[in-house]
Amino acid sequence: MIFDTKVAILVLEDLAAWQKLNVTAFLATGIAGAPDAMGEPYEDAAGRRHARLLGRPIQIFAATSESLLRAHRAGLDRGLSQAVYVRAMFSTGHDAANRAAFKAEPPDAPDLVGLALRGPMKDVDKATKGPKLHP
Repeated sequence: MIFDTKVAILVLEDLAAWQKLNVTAFLATGIAGAPDAMGEPYEDAAGRRHARLLGRPIQIFAATSESLLRAHRAGLDRGLSQAVYVRAMFSTGHDAANRAAFKAEPPDAPDLVGLALRGPMKDVDKATKGPKLHP
């Protein structure tokens, strides 16, 4: 199947493994929250329903601080949907505190540790040029 949109998640390469997984999970939920992002519910052979999943593949990239900022700026310039995770969010305890931590960041240079982008395939590819797929 060919998709017209793409999802990419960039995660700072030098985070601890638990931090990478945590950031990736949070960013994926941000992208999945878009009204048209989710596929249909899954059903097993016994007829039991299971949760819907994002309706397209997700590429996960290992990124540097510089490549995160570059992708963030490119995403803004191209009008891509973005989910963000900044370093200060590791020390917060709830969603409202996370939003306050992000709002306190410099708008042109937030201390990003993770970024998810969703939009037309060509635009996401251009925004994520440079970082390599996460090993």
